[in-house]
Amino acid sequence: MRKEKKILMLGTDLATKGGIASVVQVYRDGGMFARYPITYLATHCDGGALAKLRKMCQAYLQFLPQLLGGRIALLHIHVASRASFWRKSVFFWLARLFRVPTILHLHGAEFAVFYGQESGPLRRWLIRAVFNQSSRIVVLSQSWKAWVQSLGTRAPVTAIYNPVILPAQTASWSARDPGRVLFLGRLGERKGSYDLLEALARLAPLHAGLRAALGGDGEVEQTAARAAELGIADRVQLLGWVRAEQKEAQLEQAGIYALPSYNEGLPMSVLEAMAAGMPVLATPVGGIPEAVTDGVEGLLVPPGDVAALAQGLGRLLADPALAQRMGTAARHKVEACFSSAAVLPQVERLYQELLGCGRP
Repeated sequence: MRKEKKILMLGTDLATKGGIASVVQVYRDGGMFARYPITYLATHCDGGALAKLRKMCQAYLQFLPQLLGGRIALLHIHVASRASFWRKSVFFWLARLFRVPTILHLHGAEFAVFYGQESGPLRRWLIRAVFNQSSRIVVLSQSWKAWVQSLGTRAPVTAIYNPVILPAQTASWSARDPGRVLFLGRLGERKGSYDLLEALARLAPLHAGLRAALGGDGEVEQTAARAAELGIADRVQLLGWVRAEQKEAQLEQAGIYALPSYNEGLPMSVLEAMAAGMPVLATPVGGIPEAVTDGVEGLLVPPGDVAALAQGLGRLLADPALAQRMGTAARHKVEACFSSAAVLPQVERLYQELLGCGRP
């Protein structure tokens, strides 16, 4: 009996911490795995080097029989930079060898750094070769689309935003703590967590009710130490990695969401905060300016500019009505452009185009 061909999707284990797992979970929760014969194959997991090697080997052992048996109609690869790219490029070239259509879905916030600063001429040639041989490249924003095309990429490039599941309703503004600032992401310099602490220290003498909740893994001990050095340890709560149920509660409590990153793709945490009706204080990097218009859904400040960050934060703290208006606008923006109902049909149309006759 002939086995049905499938769409094989590659990415990190859904239990891992990061944006790719969050995006794929929205694909699943939004019903796309039910509408299409999608099989998800994890090629990476959290943990030590041995655990990651074991997961990769298991993925190869599952992938090869399906490929050799002709059961893969389309390969959809979610990829970041560095090891993620090189690991998944092997799956990519094997699929191309068997003439399987491929979607290369770029998520890496630092992919331009990886390509331009960390890779020599040979590696850059290999990266471009993967780009050029892809059936379609998907990026997270128009700015990333322009960057990929600037490399002379021959494959068609499509910008599709990350999707979020839209909550049925948002917490009322009266139930929020207007002085509570929420940050979700890997703690460290790239996400601007130390800049946020410095901005909080500048504002602390002026706002007695100012508090910050920082959720994420990464440089947790260093963040705690820096908060103590700045004299604001009593105002900073380190949440650790925030799981889904805890995240919902945090998004309902805070009055401001802050993510002063130095580079980004299109952070899920920003979209989730907007979906929850929160104003966003962020930097105009990656796809963020396509989600947050300065002065409408939130405020945008230059990365690394602590004075501007403190000024923007102070403006939202001093004017709760403004923060509420921006939060309402943010919710409307997500509903129109970033909800699963708005985004998933774009991915499904891409599947139909590459499969030629709809579903496999």
